Amino acid sequence: MDMVLLVIIALWLSLAMGGAWAIQRLTGLSGWIDTIWSFAVGVGGIFAAIFAHGAFARRITVLVIVAAWALRLGSHIGSRTRGAGEDPRYAKFIEEWGKSASSRLFIFLQIQALAAFILVLAVYMAATNDAPFPSIPDVLGIIIAALALAGEAFSDLQLSRFRKTPQAKTDICETGLWRYSRHPNYFFEWLFWCSWIFLAASAEIASWLSLLAPLLMYFLLVHVSGIPPLEDHMLRSRGEKFRALQRRVNAFFPGPRKHDTHLEGELK
Repeated sequence: MDMVLLVIIALWLSLAMGGAWAIQRLTGLSGWIDTIWSFAVGVGGIFAAIFAHGAFARRITVLVIVAAWALRLGSHIGSRTRGAGEDPRYAKFIEEWGKSASSRLFIFLQIQALAAFILVLAVYMAATNDAPFPSIPDVLGIIIAALALAGEAFSDLQLSRFRKTPQAKTDICETGLWRYSRHPNYFFEWLFWCSWIFLAASAEIASWLSLLAPLLMYFLLVHVSGIPPLEDHMLRSRGEKFRALQRRVNAFFPGPRKHDTHLEGELK
């Protein structure tokens, strides 16, 4: 591993999230945090693809994939943040933190920088893969990345269109991909990071570090900063309508919800 390159990327991510903290404090809009985070990960991934020592064709492929991801997600979140109110997930955190919100938010964003580094590490492992390109795992990785990017873009577009309708004030989006998952955008985001396992696959033991990216993304989206605070907000704003959706549709993986003996505990 090129430790100097990885240290530079880690410092970049830490500084970027420090800047995100400052912008949130100035504007009061937490949506800029995720915008900056997306672009910061993209820049880190592009930097890794350019300066890593791996097969040239694979490095170019890695660069294009991570740049496409960052541009799409960052621009989507940025356009949504402009003229919008506070992100309900961050608003809940800040409310709970009270007087220590500023310092705790800074620490929280540095933890996000660490999470971003783990994601960029997967990109780095793919870029340093010097196996012949394209291999079967490469093709699988590219297909998965393309499907994930398209699926997340479509689900975001469908939600955006729904939010412009009069029904959005009281109802819940169940159009398109939102019929099959309560959070299809999160599912496809996780799927995107699964693609790096295939792009990094090689005989090197270190290539297995790419597994950390989808494992981390699943944990964050399903158990920490993704679904839990967002669904708490939806329960408070939509009540029984959202509880009914919880009973019908899986939170993450697409498909109808099977009988769950722990359902009552989740809905409380």
